[in-house]
Amino acid sequence: MKIFSISDLHLDSLKGKPMDIFGENWINHEEKIFKDWKEKVNDEDIVLMPGDISWAISLENAYKDLKLIDQLKGTKIICKGNHDYWWSSIKKMNELNLKSLFFIHNNCFSNDRIEVFGSRGWISKDSDEFGLMDEKVYNREINRLNNSFAATEHQQSSIKIAMIHYPPFNSGGELNDFGVIIESHHADICLYGHLHGKEGHKYIKEGTVGKTSFHCVAADFLDFKLKLITEV
Repeated sequence: MKIFSISDLHLDSLKGKPMDIFGENWINHEEKIFKDWKEKVNDEDIVLMPGDISWAISLENAYKDLKLIDQLKGTKIICKGNHDYWWSSIKKMNELNLKSLFFIHNNCFSNDRIEVFGSRGWISKDSDEFGLMDEKVYNREINRLNNSFAATEHQQSSIKIAMIHYPPFNSGGELNDFGVIIESHHADICLYGHLHGKEGHKYIKEGTVGKTSFHCVAADFLDFKLKLITEV
């Protein structure tokens, strides 16, 4: 079983948010992603998707984008991104009856070979943009990440992976509170996205901290190709 990852698909079935305004590399980005997906992924594989899946505002409008992903091969595990305004309760999302999608929200995905935890995360407290209104969201996302790790069903699995949309690092490149939680739970791998373009990519940090290997899987950083994370 191969484990792939990609985030920030920014699908737009309603055609209201053209991504090429962010650069020529975003032209036909959906077609690039799905072409690569079809060439790499088999039914038994897993694709981890840490956020910003669809530009839709409502769950109803996101259904077409989610259904498109559902029809691709593999099991897809998704956590929320800052632009996933369609995100709803687990109950409502599960009622869509998407056969191959699993949503991480105060829970975890678990089998005898892999466990996946996660939350959206939030901007770091040392960010110039961090204000009083961010404190509440920040703490809520911390709780959701802790809840996800607490939901584990296995004392041991072959690999533990955390997904978080926002980078788990502060502006100095050190682990922020989210990164500390992930590393302290001995996650083998942490995947994140959110950072785009030359301005965003310069803040990307990858490598190993403690026992956790950190990877940025933002779509444009990966040239719109799924990244093979590991095989179990």
